[in-house]
Amino acid sequence: MTKSPPERIRPGSPITHQKYIKKTTISLSSCFSPKLSILLLTTCAILFFLYQIQSLHSSSPAFPPSWSLIHTLSNSTCSQNSHQDPLLRSMTEKLRESVTFLPLKDLRYADKAHQGHTWFMSSMYDTHMEGEVQYQQFPSEDSKSRLLCLKGRDNHDGSWNYYALAWPDTLPVNATLMKGLTFVSYNHYNYENIWHGLSAMVPFVAWHARNNCALPSRWVLYHWGELRHRMGTWLRTLMEATFDRTPYIETFEGIEDNDEPVCFEKAVVMRHNEGGMSRDRRIEVYDIMRCKARVYCNVSKEEDHAEKGKTVIGMTLFMRTGPRSFKNETAVTEIFGRECAKVEGCRLMMAYSNNLTFCDQVKIMSLTDILISPHGAQLTNMFLMDKNSSVMEFFPKGWLKLAGVGQYVYHWIASWSGMIHEGAWRDPDGETCPYPDSDPRCMSIYKSGRIGFNETYFSEWARDVLNEVKARKLEAAPAQHSASAATIPNIGCGCS
Repeated sequence: MTKSPPERIRPGSPITHQKYIKKTTISLSSCFSPKLSILLLTTCAILFFLYQIQSLHSSSPAFPPSWSLIHTLSNSTCSQNSHQDPLLRSMTEKLRESVTFLPLKDLRYADKAHQGHTWFMSSMYDTHMEGEVQYQQFPSEDSKSRLLCLKGRDNHDGSWNYYALAWPDTLPVNATLMKGLTFVSYNHYNYENIWHGLSAMVPFVAWHARNNCALPSRWVLYHWGELRHRMGTWLRTLMEATFDRTPYIETFEGIEDNDEPVCFEKAVVMRHNEGGMSRDRRIEVYDIMRCKARVYCNVSKEEDHAEKGKTVIGMTLFMRTGPRSFKNETAVTEIFGRECAKVEGCRLMMAYSNNLTFCDQVKIMSLTDILISPHGAQLTNMFLMDKNSSVMEFFPKGWLKLAGVGQYVYHWIASWSGMIHEGAWRDPDGETCPYPDSDPRCMSIYKSGRIGFNETYFSEWARDVLNEVKARKLEAAPAQHSASAATIPNIGCGCS
């Protein structure tokens, strides 16, 4: 669905900024005099030069309340008198021209690009309360009431895109003001892979839930400071479900010149993905997204997953094609099907992740208590299952030694979304590497390997997990029955 772009304003006259300028109740025109003009000009000049001492790279604490009061009064008086005094008007213009733009990607930090303050907007530090997301908000006390401004739309080199801060009444020359709330995302990976994309979106959902469910007018997406024009379909649909509106991806196509700045009435910047969030906080966020996705896709758990008091166990083989797929899908399906058939109420499903719509995946996951799948992005769907569901993961040969910590991402998301990761089976057989097994060059051979099977191991593993799941469901059944008769608590932002 195509949406018209959110409202934009091209500043350039005092009227444009009138609604953003704090006014005093004193009528300055009634007491205006040459001496007062000189005094006001001197005050504005002193404040301007004092402020320039505070560079963007300063990590000093926010100005004390006295500075904030002087800044508010000086903005108001300078703005009102600039229409009457050419010297004050000149000072305002100089403040506009003094806004300093810095590269979005700071190459000095290339060796630790996504650590600490990161190489994205490297002069800025995040607001971070224990257990919560790390974010920047503009305007705010930390930004000294300044707005975030961006310039450039290069999608190949982030060092050619720029950022700056400016006060609302002295925006850069030729700047366009974009009204409403803007979400600015920095992703060190990409927005097409559903795991990497989801990880970048989670903090925005957390901020949204903690800020009166505020809705973004637009999204600005960056990868290494390079502008990105889209999210993957799965991710875009999840965000549409979560925020009750189709995400508008801002690409600044309406800005004629790359050197023309764009400033935002309100902006929230995320650049650390889920870093800094507590497990409990992450579980809350995944609860919201699961609930919103089911509502969006019209999935009713009560109608589809229960069978008149019976304990139903949904076991799903979530298959891949190509890299990291099973070599013999028929044999694997038969093994798990045979064990499922031994347990009353067990239902086996098999699906391919690459030919399902978003809502197809939501529906299947809502019916799944045991998810069986090779390592891959499709496992990200696990958070759409009921909490305390089980995940069984499979790897080709060679990953344990060479794949690094990235091979554990689905252990992490299982924990963060309230699922139970039942472990992983790693195929001991596969392609032969001409180098020693620990040689990093072998990973290029093992990365896309296919996965065999071990009938004995798979059978015993499936039997154990089925017994655990059945016991959990029987234990939880009385509590679920009581909850269904009571009022279901609101999860957050209108979802229950």
